[in-house]
Amino acid sequence: MHTTYIGFGSNIGDRIDFVQKALYRLSKTEGITIKEISSLYETDPVGYEEQDKFLNGVVAIETHLSPHTLLKNLKEIETAVGRRHRARWGPREIDMDVLIYGDICLQTPELAIPHPEMHNRRFVLVPLAEIAPDLKHPLLNKTIQFLLDRLEDGYSLEKIKEHDFISDS
Repeated sequence: MHTTYIGFGSNIGDRIDFVQKALYRLSKTEGITIKEISSLYETDPVGYEEQDKFLNGVVAIETHLSPHTLLKNLKEIETAVGRRHRARWGPREIDMDVLIYGDICLQTPELAIPHPEMHNRRFVLVPLAEIAPDLKHPLLNKTIQFLLDRLEDGYSLEKIKEHDFISDS
């Protein structure tokens, strides 16, 4: 079993509903056990900034699925919840990314682990530090809290909901 951290976000429509549905489907996926979920944070968009604010969070899971099988499952969940693919970094109903998968480092055309930009993104580091502050970034060998404390990105976020938001939908 591997402890794995998945970042998730939504900025279209009923953002909480999209997040709830995605996490519910994740919780029902064979080979995955949800261990902990961060609070939800409202964050400014990064990259393409002319869009609505995101709700972001991180979920810790235990899985025996391979990284690529996990990614396939995440993409299936996104589609089932209603994601329509648009421009890169653009608006989305739901987005789920593998951030860290145990201590594995992987670089393929489909998947990079650890997520190559996570250490530069407050919307990833804040919820990840909430549930795993002492987790070490596998390449940088620094804790998530250390990376967050030294991040100078100018972005803001606000905690809007505690982690009680998986519904039976």
